[in-house]
Amino acid sequence: MKNLIKSFAVLLAVTFGAATAQADSYSEAKASFQNAGESGEFFKSAYGYALFPTIGKGGIGIGGAHGKGKVYVHGNAVGESTMTQVTVGFQLGGQAYSQIIFFEDQRAFEQFTSGNFEFSAQATAVAITAGVSAEANTGGGTAAGASGGSNNAQTSHGGYRKGMAIFTIAKGGLMYEAALGGQKFTYKPL
Repeated sequence: MKNLIKSFAVLLAVTFGAATAQADSYSEAKASFQNAGESGEFFKSAYGYALFPTIGKGGIGIGGAHGKGKVYVHGNAVGESTMTQVTVGFQLGGQAYSQIIFFEDQRAFEQFTSGNFEFSAQATAVAITAGVSAEANTGGGTAAGASGGSNNAQTSHGGYRKGMAIFTIAKGGLMYEAALGGQKFTYKPL
C-alpha cells in the first residue's frame, strides 16, 4: 500500500510539474480553440468563456486534476478561475490538456461565477483531437483517443447544454480511466 501511495505521489508530481512547466499561454490556447472547427464558431456568439490553457491530470486508482484559468466576457478578462477534480475508479497515467467553457448567456455566466461551481460526473465535453473527436464526461470515460497537437485539432460536433459548452484539447500524456468525479471551479473577479 505504501508503494502505491508513493507511486501515486510521484505520478502526480510529474504530471502537474510538466503541466506547470509548459507555457500557460492564453493566446495560444485561444487560437487553438478558434482554429478547431466548430469550437471557433462559439467565440462569435457566446456571452463569455472560461479558458484553462493547461490542466494537469494524473491517477493510480485515485486521481486528480488541477488548472488555473481566466474568465472572459465579450473578449475581455473579468476574473480568474481554478479547476479541481478528484476521481475514484480504475485509472492509470497522466496527461495535460487545455479546456474552454463557453457561456451561452448572462445567466450561464452568473451561474459559473456565483462562487463554487461544479460540473457533475455526467457533464460532457467535446474532446478536440487531430483525427478523432469523442464525448467524454468530466470524470473520465472508457474511451481512448490520440491527438496530433493543438495546431491540427478539429471539432466534429458539440453544443450548449444547460447554457454551457465544454471543449478540451489534449496537450500530451497518456491516461486510461473508467472513473467518476466532477470538476469543481472557483471564481475570483479581477
